[in-house]
Amino acid sequence: MTSLPYNIEPKLDLKFEREVDLTPEQIWAAWTQAEHVVHWFTPAPWKTIDCEIDLRPGGMFKTVMASPEGERFPNVGCYLEVVPNHRLVWTNSVGPGFRPAPPQPNDAFFFTASIHIEPLAQGSRYTAVVVHGDEAACHRHAMMGFQEGWSKALDQLISYMKARE
Repeated sequence: MTSLPYNIEPKLDLKFEREVDLTPEQIWAAWTQAEHVVHWFTPAPWKTIDCEIDLRPGGMFKTVMASPEGERFPNVGCYLEVVPNHRLVWTNSVGPGFRPAPPQPNDAFFFTASIHIEPLAQGSRYTAVVVHGDEAACHRHAMMGFQEGWSKALDQLISYMKARE
């Protein structure tokens, strides 16, 4: 099991973990290069139609997702920790430059997400953790399909990166 730098709080945090047949470098590239993110980040039939990355603590992680009906959903966050090929942490509660984010619309919530990558003899252990500020936000995120969505996005990441080999 991946060693996380904090304890999981079951009422506040969601965790997704899987062993994958990709190197840490492949996973890192998929998560940190905008030209890759747009190919896999949002579970189909949704799409990521734009991505901007300033890969440094305080830097911006911005995506624009599009629903199957074409409605657009911009998301802007701030990187908190960048450890190449190992850990990537960002939040939507703080914007670029560590500036407080504006209030979220009623159906949205603040969170901090992290990707942890552990090398294995064959591939990597991929762990995603999303930390919420309250139980209601965590529950809402779980009911939105956290496990299924992150699983589908990881499947898309793997397929996309394998096709590039």
